[in-house]
Amino acid sequence: MSAVTAETGLDSDHELASDEELREWIVAQAEQRGNAVITVPTDDHGAGYAFTVCAWAMHGVPEAVVVGLPVEWATVLLDAYVDRAATGERFEYGGRYDDFFDGVPVTFEKVATGHYPEFFGSAFLVYPEGEFPAVQIIVPTPDGHWPWSPDAPEGFRAWQPVLTVSGAPESWTPGTDGP
Repeated sequence: MSAVTAETGLDSDHELASDEELREWIVAQAEQRGNAVITVPTDDHGAGYAFTVCAWAMHGVPEAVVVGLPVEWATVLLDAYVDRAATGERFEYGGRYDDFFDGVPVTFEKVATGHYPEFFGSAFLVYPEGEFPAVQIIVPTPDGHWPWSPDAPEGFRAWQPVLTVSGAPESWTPGTDGP
């Protein structure tokens, strides 16, 4: 498992030492605030990312991951998603949502289970069989280019990969029924 920094509720430099300590922290966060957000820093293999744990267990809503955003933005986005989904709001794959960040849209895609070990590794402490649904929240560049856009900056697709089998949106068609 990669080095994991649990940002929510802990000093940002605190690295959790063991799976048991991490599981205890996740459960405490879920009991206190409804979910935990785990962040994984950028490394030689790619962009940092953040994901939820216990959104499915506590609220019956898919766990979520966001790749390539600064930790502060990722945590705010994931918490807002869980809060909204837990109160009944449903998010359509390929739907454009302009109200998470001022002036910055997001969209959703179903995460292929083959990406679960890498992008939801700590969630297996709560879901040992890996039986949970997951969505990716995708954010464009400040200029509005999505990772699959032909005019996206060089390297953006690698910085924010789409976590499907093909690496492109599969639940919808860009430009037709999605951004």
